[in-house]
This record gives sequence, C-alpha cells and structure tokens, in this order.
Amino acid sequence: QVQLVESGGGLVQAGGSLRLSCAASGRIFNIQNMDWYRQAAGKQRLLVATITSAETTNYADSVKGRFTISRDDAKNTVYLQMNNLKPEDTAVYYCRAGITDSGRYFAPYWGQGTQVTVSS
Repeated sequence: QVQLVESGGGLVQAGGSLRLSCAASGRIFNIQNMDWYRQAAGKQRLLVATITSAETTNYADSVKGRFTISRDDAKNTVYLQMNNLKPEDTAVYYCRAGITDSGRYFAPYWGQGTQVTVSS
C-alpha cells in the first residue's frame, strides 16, 4: 500500500518562508509527476506547482518567483519552498503523486494536507 505524508505547515508572518515536504512510502516501483495543490476555506482546490520525473517544473501565476518545487527521488519526497508568503497563500496544502506500485499498477495518490496560515 502506498501513502503520502506531508509536513512543514504552520503559522508565519507575511514575508516569511516555509518549506513543505511530502514523503511517499510503501510498495513503490516509480513516481511520475509530483504536484502541490492548495485549498483555501470555501474555495476549490487549485494546482500550485508540478514537477515531472525529468524535473521539469510549472507554477501557478500567483506563486511564480516565490515558490520552488523540487524532488529527491532517492527519498521519494517532494518539497515546496515558499518564500515571501502573503496572507492570500493561506490554505491547506496537499501533495499529489502519480505512482506505479510494485505490482505495476498506476494510480494518483494524495496526502492528508497540511495547514499554512500567513498573518498580515
């Protein structure tokens, strides 16, 4: 069984930084795209950043130049470095990964979410 576990959320003042981590564990064969989404209270879940297995990255316009996504395949982990945080970045952040397990079955997996709160 595969699972994703996030960490690194918290409360920070505007202009501050946080680093989120998401570690995949279980019977993993390989991991394709790894993504970060966020969902503010009462709003839809939106894609924030994505990184392919070739480490090509893409970002939502709202976070370009402030957030950096990276991955460490030796640790099956994806990171989101968030700098110059703004109150509008407040949300629950979720990681998502496309994973092929040891039985060669492919599926998308989600983490449980981690709260990021930015105070003004």
